[in-house]
Amino acid sequence: MQLIQQNPELSAYLAADDAIDHGHPLVRETAARLASGADDSYAYARAAYEFVRDAIPHSADSGDLRVTWRASDVLAQGTGICHAKAHALAALLRAEDIPAALCYQRLTHDAGTGWCVHGLVAVRFHGAWHRQDVRGNVGGIDARFSLEEERLAFLPDAAAGELDYPGLYDAPHPVVLDVMRGAPDRPHLWEHLPDALPA
Repeated sequence: MQLIQQNPELSAYLAADDAIDHGHPLVRETAARLASGADDSYAYARAAYEFVRDAIPHSADSGDLRVTWRASDVLAQGTGICHAKAHALAALLRAEDIPAALCYQRLTHDAGTGWCVHGLVAVRFHGAWHRQDVRGNVGGIDARFSLEEERLAFLPDAAAGELDYPGLYDAPHPVVLDVMRGAPDRPHLWEHLPDALPA
């Protein structure tokens, strides 16, 4: 699949906003700590990925009812759904001048009924974008940081109507972010997240 930048300006994928707040002291501090043990930008990106994947539980896995959507809050509270964790990774990458985009999949729910939009991150190295999934490895999921073949948590089943969205966004998609901002708890968030992105 060919990934498509929604903003032609690469600098947009280094910018800060309300959700990807990489100017926040906690984001800067976390980035500096991770960077101190990395030899180069690739090693840093991998360390940041593994930190968000492993050290911040997906709130559905941990049973945490809190909703986070801002990168600094994800780091401070140590919880978030896939979208929130994607915001945190994007912020950590951009904090070290590594372009990062948000991207999405449409999947069936774990129970096999209904649909959900799943959040990913794409990182830019060597003139190309590479998708990564920091959802968290539980229940047989084995997502890994890779610039070669993709090692995502889920492979969409086209026959079942699942799909990869090709768009690379410089900011969280508004239909996702608006629900996250307004959700009082995770059960409410679960009920109101979009089941598809608008065409």
